[in-house]
Amino acid sequence: MLQAAIIGITGVFLAMELKETKPEYAAVLSVATGVLLLMLAQEKLEAVVESIRLIQNSISIQASYIRVLLKIIGITCISEFAGDICRDAGYSAVAGQIGIFARLSILAVSMPIVTALLDTVQGFLGG
Repeated sequence: MLQAAIIGITGVFLAMELKETKPEYAAVLSVATGVLLLMLAQEKLEAVVESIRLIQNSISIQASYIRVLLKIIGITCISEFAGDICRDAGYSAVAGQIGIFARLSILAVSMPIVTALLDTVQGFLGG
């Protein structure tokens, strides 16, 4: 975590310095810093995925549910990253649209689980 904080703070300070003279370079530096931080996060993400697989094996959850969970995590991370970049560049309306698209994507990806849950509830209620 300390490494990520140092990279982030250094990137921000450098981008702030460049913003005055070369704003386009500041935006590129901001994106590069974000990509570097995502690459650092990849190791943590791999640990999370492995833990989810262990949970799946121990309580026998259907693989399709795990895939949906991983897709939701991916959609969330990508949309947050893209939205933050847009907000930093001064395009908060675009960031908002990315957020709306992400929410709709999560809803679409999760619909099979919602319908399975409703089928289960309907089975319990005797319908």
